[in-house]
Order: sequence, then C-alpha cells, then structure tokens
Amino acid sequence: MDMKARQELLELLARESYIERKLTLASGRPSDYYIDCKHTLYLPQGAYLAGELMLELVLAQQIQQLGGMAAGALPITDAIIVAAYRHGADLTGFFVRKEIKPHGTQQRIEGAFRAERRTAVIDDTITTGGSSLEAVSALHDAGGRVVAAFALVDRSEGAREAFARHGLVYSYLFTADEVRAARK
Repeated sequence: MDMKARQELLELLARESYIERKLTLASGRPSDYYIDCKHTLYLPQGAYLAGELMLELVLAQQIQQLGGMAAGALPITDAIIVAAYRHGADLTGFFVRKEIKPHGTQQRIEGAFRAERRTAVIDDTITTGGSSLEAVSALHDAGGRVVAAFALVDRSEGAREAFARHGLVYSYLFTADEVRAARK
C-alpha cells in the first residue's frame, strides 16, 4: 500500500469529513462525532485516493463486484470501480435501494449486479454493520454470493463481530480513532 497516499487521504478525511457534535448514527447509537466521508469522496483528490487505496483491499479478496446501500455506498463504490478500470481489473459495481421504486424497472438492486460473481458489500463509514448486512440480505435474496465487507472508515463499534457471524471477511482502510487523531 502506498503509505504516502494513505496519509494524504487520512489528512483529507480529518479536514473535510470529521465533525464534532452530538447526533444519532444510522445504527441508532448516539455519538459526539461524525465522519461524513461524502465530503471527501466528492472531491477529485479524495475520490482518486480512496479508489486507488480501497481497490488494493478489494482485489486482495478476489472480489468481482461490490456495492452497498444507497446512498452511503455510492461514492466509494464509484471511486473503486473507476480505479479498477484504470488498472484493468475486472470489477463492477451496484447499489441496493432501501425500497423498490414504484416506477421504472422496479429493481431493488441497481447497476451491474450479476448473481454468479464473487460479491462484497461496502460502505463509507461503518459502525455496527447494519446497513451493509441489510444489503447482504437483499443480495442473498437475488441469488448473490457475498463473501466480504469493506469500509473506508470503521468506527470499531461491533461491525467486525457482526460480519464474522455472517461468515464475511472484513477489511477497512482507517479506524475512526485514526481520523480523530489526525484532526487534532
């Protein structure tokens, strides 16, 4: 892994995505800080660095497709599949809707999902893994074979254990503690 690029992305996350205030996370847990990775992932530099660094983790697990719940998984999935294209890797993306839309094709899983491909779920920041496991359930319902989970930032609040219970290999690029320390 390019440690200079990793440090550059960490500093960008600390500067652009770290927020200190009381709020409720998607997991329902209260927190006194939030890491909104979208602030970083929608910057060209952030998308580039996240895509390049996360691609390495994804390819190490021989993943052929990845995605997760809209909207958290969208920018990180896009960054990784663009990096895959730059490197000639066979990797496609998808996203899972919370609900099926009443119009259009009425699909819960959108994008280039193929049930037979080795699949992983991803999110930008993961606390307990609940959103990713919701995606896993939808993918299983569609015949998918999910083998791994990924996060840009892990809050270290139970996701590793939840994914292990579901037989998923779990990898992440940063811990929330690293982002918090870089902000100081």
